Amino acid sequence: MDGNGRWAEARGLPRSAGHQHGFRAIEALIPAVCEAGVTHLTLFAFSSENWQRETREVQLLMQLAINALADLTGEDHLLHEHRVRFRVIGRRNRFPELLQQRIRAAEQLTQDYTGLTLTLAMDYGGRWDIAQAARELARQTASGRLDPDDIDEAQLARHLCTDDLPEPDLFIRTGGETRISNFLLWQLAYTELLFLDIYWPDFTPDHFAEALNCFASRQRRFGGTPAIKVAS
Repeated sequence: MDGNGRWAEARGLPRSAGHQHGFRAIEALIPAVCEAGVTHLTLFAFSSENWQRETREVQLLMQLAINALADLTGEDHLLHEHRVRFRVIGRRNRFPELLQQRIRAAEQLTQDYTGLTLTLAMDYGGRWDIAQAARELARQTASGRLDPDDIDEAQLARHLCTDDLPEPDLFIRTGGETRISNFLLWQLAYTELLFLDIYWPDFTPDHFAEALNCFASRQRRFGGTPAIKVAS
């Protein structure tokens, strides 16, 4: 979800206004995603590199996340209305305690919902995810619980933050940048990539529908050759 700050600056607004409008874009998107029958949506909300931003902006982002979780899980909340299961991946222990509490509460409140699984990647980085999985495999090997020869792609994948999620079919990046920026590096191996030249606060359900249509037109071979259909 890229471009909140630039969206605000282009309008002479503080960057915090861009983040607030970015959250509204999420609120508008969730019903459309559910209606489209998508089962999993993962949003890159705060990267491990975002700590390098100015302290004031980071503090505002933390407060926005706290307020947003209160809105999403309040009375007649959006997650309940659409039966959305909420979860967070990343190093949440570096967040303010109140935010950690709100995350745990939202996860617990929605844990039995069977609609869309909405995952927020917060204080997340793809390289960190792979490294922490490798450390866990190393610990198991050192303790004798795991034979090094048994370590394969499946073993490593089971220790990633996304071990209970399917690999993404479609990656959408807004903001006009054409890079992955350390997001789900392992998981995106065969994902279709789509880069949009709009800022995230301007992203609408119509843009999402267009992205799904674009995805549907692509031919996915996963390293193989196109399937040949024979009429009879």
